[in-house]
Amino acid sequence: MPRQSKFGKRWLVGLTLLTVGSGLVALFLPRLVSGNESDDKTIARGGGTTIIHGGTGSPAFVPVITTIAFHATRNGNGVTGSFECLAEAPESPNSAQFTVNAMYVTGQITGASVRGDTATLTGTANITGLGMGSDVPFTFVVQKGGPGATSVLTVHSFPTPFNEILLNGSFEVAGEN
Repeated sequence: MPRQSKFGKRWLVGLTLLTVGSGLVALFLPRLVSGNESDDKTIARGGGTTIIHGGTGSPAFVPVITTIAFHATRNGNGVTGSFECLAEAPESPNSAQFTVNAMYVTGQITGASVRGDTATLTGTANITGLGMGSDVPFTFVVQKGGPGATSVLTVHSFPTPFNEILLNGSFEVAGEN
């Protein structure tokens, strides 16, 4: 009897080692075949809260706060990424409670260029509120930095660009590519 028990333990240990070994090979094989290299390169990314310089403009100058999130990656010869921007305004000009959804831009980034600490991201977006529309071309120019950094969002369905100043968060821009 003791001989069968030893054989059973060896068989179980061998099976366990074989299973673990197979799992490790399956895990690392794609990396070995591809050379463990990736052509993906982050171009720009970031997020935070901004205030639109000049708010709604003359004559009322109602302040507008935005929440922004974006990322752009170079993948081979192409660019992929996404862009989100929610603009909120106060219900009344004398209020400090930003409760009115003035504009929401959600889009896909398909182009990018970098010059120094500034990235220019382009793509198309679906927009509700001001400038509403589907597949609307947009351009987002973003300066690297924390609070005080600037960005400009231009949607081709609205007559003027949105000049934004970062209040909190950060914008990252990779070196020139």
